[in-house]
Order: sequence, then C-alpha cells, then structure tokens
Amino acid sequence: MSKGNLTNPSKFLGNEIDYIEKVLNSDSWSSTSGSWCQNLEKEFAKLIGTRYAVAMNSGTATLHAALKALGVGPGDEVITPALTVFMDTSATMHAAGVPVYADIDPETFNISPDDIKRKITTKTKVIITVGVYGLSPDMDPIMEIADEYGLYVIEDNAQCLLNKYKGKQAGTFGHIASYSFENTKHLSCGEGGMIVTDDENLAEICRKVAGHGFKNLRAEEGRIRLNGDEFQNPDYKRHSDLGWNYRMPEFNAAIALAQLENADKLQQLRIDSAALFLEVISEADFLVPQKVPEHSSHSFYTLGVLYKGEASIGVSWRDFRKAYVEAGGDGIYGAWSIPYLEPVMSERRFVKHYPEVYRNIFYKEGLCPIAENVQRELMQFKTNYRDLNLAKSKAEILRKVIRQFKAKNDL
Repeated sequence: MSKGNLTNPSKFLGNEIDYIEKVLNSDSWSSTSGSWCQNLEKEFAKLIGTRYAVAMNSGTATLHAALKALGVGPGDEVITPALTVFMDTSATMHAAGVPVYADIDPETFNISPDDIKRKITTKTKVIITVGVYGLSPDMDPIMEIADEYGLYVIEDNAQCLLNKYKGKQAGTFGHIASYSFENTKHLSCGEGGMIVTDDENLAEICRKVAGHGFKNLRAEEGRIRLNGDEFQNPDYKRHSDLGWNYRMPEFNAAIALAQLENADKLQQLRIDSAALFLEVISEADFLVPQKVPEHSSHSFYTLGVLYKGEASIGVSWRDFRKAYVEAGGDGIYGAWSIPYLEPVMSERRFVKHYPEVYRNIFYKEGLCPIAENVQRELMQFKTNYRDLNLAKSKAEILRKVIRQFKAKNDL
C-alpha cells in the first residue's frame, strides 16, 4: 500500500502506512503481547519528559483510570472547569465522584485558581485542569493550592500538546496528565489516549485499571504474555484487582507512533495556521482572541475567539458564521455546552447511576456565570490544516467577510 492509493494522503506525514503493514505482518495484533504500544509509550514519555506513559484506547479512558488510580470513590469531590468537554464530568461520575465546577478566567478561558480555592471542601480529592484550545492553565497557583490542601491534580491535556508554561512542558506539573489521540487532536490515530506520570505506583495502578487488573502489569510494562509456559499453566492466577479493558490496539499505536515522529511539525502547522487567522482577526475589534500570557506558549488545537459582533456591528453569532460558510469558509465551531447544563445533568438523569451518592446533588444555571457568558460568545476557528496555502485561503475568506460587515456598518 502507498500514500498514492489514499484519498487523504496529507493526513499522514510519515511512516503510518509502513507501520500498519508491519503490524499486519506481525504475530500479534494485541498490546498484551505486542510491542507497538510499548514503543509508543517510551517515545511519548520521552517527548513529554516523564518517567512513565500508559497507552489507552481513548482520552476518556485515561481520565477514568487516573481518577481511579488517585483513589476517587463514592462521594469524593473532583473540581473541574466549567468550560470543557463533558468527558471530565462523565469520567468523574464513572468513578462515583461528584463534579464540582470552578469558574474560568474570562480572557484565557482556563480554570480560575481563585475559584478553585473557593470550591474546596472536606470532600475534595482531585483537581482536574484543562488546557483549553492548547493553552495551559495557570499551574503554579493551582499546584500551591493542591499542596496546601493535600489534593491531587490531573492535567487534561487532550488539546494541549507540547505547550509550555513558564518554560516547562505541560503534563509535568500535576500528579498525572492525560492526552487524547482522537481524530481531531495534534497526534491522531482515530481513537486513543495516553497517561503520563513520574509516579511508579500511579502508573502501575493506571495500567491495571486499563488492563483487567492483570497482576503482572507494571508501570513500564503493558504486555502480559511474556512467559508462555507460566501464562498457560492451569494453576496460574491472573488477576489481582478489578479493571476495565482500556487497552490501545497495536494498529492505533503504530499510527500514533508515526504521528509522534512528526509531532513538532504537526504542532507547528497549527501554530502557523492560527497566525494566519490572527492576522486577519486583528482587523475586527468584535473578534477577541484567547489571551496568551507572556509566560505561556500556545499549541493551537483550535483558535478560540470571543464574538462581540451582536453589539458592535449588529450581526448575530449565527449570521456571522453563516456568511463565512457561504463565502467558502470551513465553518466556525461553537464551544461545548457548559457540562452541568447538559440534559443528563440539568434533568438529573445522572442520579440513577449512583443514587446513594447523587440523590442530593443538584446543578443549575448561574453556578459559574463567567463560563456561561463566555461559552455563548466563543467561536472556534479550525487550525488543523496540513496545507498552509489552504489555511491562508480560508483566512482570506474571513477577511473578506469581516470587511463586508464593517463596510455595511459604516454606511
């Protein structure tokens, strides 16, 4: 097979096809006895700068495994941002924890350390931080709060690959960091995820949570069939704990490993694409980009912008997006709904899963007013271009739309 046989060869910059063929020709397609997952883990840990990495089948599985490894159980409170994907909430509830939502900074869109501190109770166990759109939260004060109250921190870096905060790699601040390799992410293999940590005990627990609780899983080793004679012995006991099947298939690992080999290039393409749009957006005072503090870099999973056009030029969010799409733009994505305003939460459908934990838990509008207001105005511009000429053409379409609306408003 060659890239010439594919309809989207630009998706792949390196050895993806070659590695997939090698998996097909190997004796094992399972990570329980294969080596592609192990190689991916070693290289990813090296990339981030941690001692351990554990591959899983999704970024949601990694969050769930991390929460279980940190001992989250029935009634334990997990502080999470009010502006993020729902999976930070669902993973918490799969662990029988109680999501507690902290409001955000209105300019960076990231979790507010001050509101984290306000939301801490005697039941708080974990803080989940999220690098929204590719920008790390303000980690120093968050880690100080965690140390003061004896809390664990999970960095949800699904959108935040190779970003730096005060010169240090994102993913190296908290006790555990979680990454996603879902189709839209910087490194993508369809579905997949990775946990990184410097704590050997946490890495081993995460691996066992993700691997059916096999007793011979270790922090640095995900294969379980290393000794065939021992494994096939009828007296051999396999499981030391309960776990799930969150293992990453060898095929996904092979693709992710090939993508990882071009991680810097893949990240730079997004940064360069975002720069093209930011130059255009600078013409419109009604488009306010996410603020990037001087001490942070930005990996631009996407470009987040506040839309102020309703008041400024009399054009609604939807009408501005419609004009851009009709002119040939790639579309503008709205931000995810605030998690506690999703029907499963607002209509309290979550209660049935652990009624003894959730029967007295209620969420309602107004809980995190800054996040609720920002969410309604957010526009997300695509940065996942593998061709900068295409990105430039889409940015120029945006310039045209901006100028058209400004001209009408000046009449």
